[in-house]
Amino acid sequence: MADPARAARMAQRIKVVVAQALGKIIKDPRVENITITDARVTNDLQHATLYYTVFGDEAAKADAAEALNSARGAIRKEVGRNLTARLTPTVEFVADEIPVNASHLEEVLREARAKDAEVAELAKRAKHAGDADPYKKPADADDLDDDADEDVTEYDGDEDADKN
Repeated sequence: MADPARAARMAQRIKVVVAQALGKIIKDPRVENITITDARVTNDLQHATLYYTVFGDEAAKADAAEALNSARGAIRKEVGRNLTARLTPTVEFVADEIPVNASHLEEVLREARAKDAEVAELAKRAKHAGDADPYKKPADADDLDDDADEDVTEYDGDEDADKN
């Protein structure tokens, strides 16, 4: 089992080699709009997964996936030439969904900002349902002293005398 750091370095090297191979070696016009966004290599250095994006509509994405799968052998051969590893990893291409997810998140955030602005505007024009200050306030200090004098009974200390 290889070191994870070595696998990460190899993944970055494979990413560069494949991107160059798509531009120079593969002559298929369907791969012109492909961008390699990420590469991952297993820790045993046997399998490489390459993530890509395609500029264009769904038909262009389907054509690019077909072109990558047909050129997989030539790309693996080029990777093997440029790596200093005993074994050349197998190459797998996966369409990267990060840009799609990011645009969806931006749309959701845009809607949330619009709703926040709407709520803030409603809050500016809102009035209190009751009094402006709905909390009870303590009575004046003089009123408290008068009530305290009435409720207090004196204790003479002889409970048994009161019962007899």
